[in-house]
Amino acid sequence: MKEIHLDIRILSVSYDELDDRERALINAAKEATARSYSPYSKFAVGAAALLANGVTVTGSNQENAAYPSGTCAERTTLFYANSQYPDQPVLMLAIAARNASGFVSTPITPCGACRQVLLETEKRSGQPVRILLYGEKNIYILPGVKTLLPLSFGAEFLPAQEQATGT
Repeated sequence: MKEIHLDIRILSVSYDELDDRERALINAAKEATARSYSPYSKFAVGAAALLANGVTVTGSNQENAAYPSGTCAERTTLFYANSQYPDQPVLMLAIAARNASGFVSTPITPCGACRQVLLETEKRSGQPVRILLYGEKNIYILPGVKTLLPLSFGAEFLPAQEQATGT
């Protein structure tokens, strides 16, 4: 038997310790929570992506009475960014959430589906996406999605295109 140790490093910082670009992205994610459609969970999530060309794209969670039909803020944001700016890597993604009491005190993390989309976004651009998770008490900064998804499933596990098509 062999034990494997994973070394995962996450920075925990205050809002004041962020640089101007990071603060602007956090603010955009917080503002995006106001556009959330979350009548069922009452849990509004906003995300903001900074692209390599300097454009910031935002999105929010959109619920539906048939729960699987909704989508998370992270996927809304990344799918929009990838569809409108396909040649622009996502440099950073900020995520903020609030409930009836206000913004959460401890940062929330993306769900599994969003982590997988983040992984594909990184693969697409060939570079990590810096992730900022906002909480009133502190902000977590992650260097990339591998911090959230260290044992991830990616294209390397799928058969080669030639094998899949039989050519």
